[in-house]
Amino acid sequence: MRPVLLDLGGVELGSYGVSKLLAALAAGFLLARELGRRELDSGLAYPLTLAGGVGGFVGAKLYYLAEHADSLAAHDFGGSGFTWFGGLLGGGVAVLLVARAHGIPVGLMAGMASVPLAVAYGIGRLGCLLAGDGTYGLASDLPWAMSFPEGTVPTTERVHPTPLYEALGAFAGAALLWRLRDRLAPARSFALYAVLAGGLRFLVEFIRRNDEIALGLSQPQLWSLAMMGIGGLVVYRTGVLRPVDRSAPPARAA
Repeated sequence: MRPVLLDLGGVELGSYGVSKLLAALAAGFLLARELGRRELDSGLAYPLTLAGGVGGFVGAKLYYLAEHADSLAAHDFGGSGFTWFGGLLGGGVAVLLVARAHGIPVGLMAGMASVPLAVAYGIGRLGCLLAGDGTYGLASDLPWAMSFPEGTVPTTERVHPTPLYEALGAFAGAALLWRLRDRLAPARSFALYAVLAGGLRFLVEFIRRNDEIALGLSQPQLWSLAMMGIGGLVVYRTGVLRPVDRSAPPARAA
């Protein structure tokens, strides 16, 4: 693994930071396309992405500090130590505030953000994998198990590369949401994203190294269940796909 991608005369470009930049650029590009497709100002994509990035980092750091309040050390206030669920909340609030200021409805904004969110998460997890930041899983003897002797949180033990699992799952979810984007109302799109993202994290947590806190589940699993429950309720109440009007006559061949 490569925590440092490039050393430019003493200036190090870390894989973690580069992945977050690439994630933001990819999310902005996809959001711009979606805004343009809906005849909205595509130029709003990058202010929205910037708001999501800043709000996400602040939320992720504050959540991490609150989560570890009883054992904080100086390094906890540095460039590592972020919690994804805190980032999702902080970034979501920031994006919705900017969207509201520009007259974009909450449901529409959430739906347009579902694919960019999934893609950005996948890219970010690849950065975690390269950095060896400690988000890997339990010991494993599977052929694709990895060790991270040069990682930010090093280990010579072969472990499950859980960031890779999450990245692949996120990209698969993004592909599904993209394929269904014309058949999903915006709120339903985000609801389905919540089910897919929550389900992915819930399953991966069984081989992650987070502590159990209740009912044999880790804190991320409890958050995942909440996401899946809320998303699943919306999907159940509204249906996933738009209904087909079967009363309309079939189109004539040209």
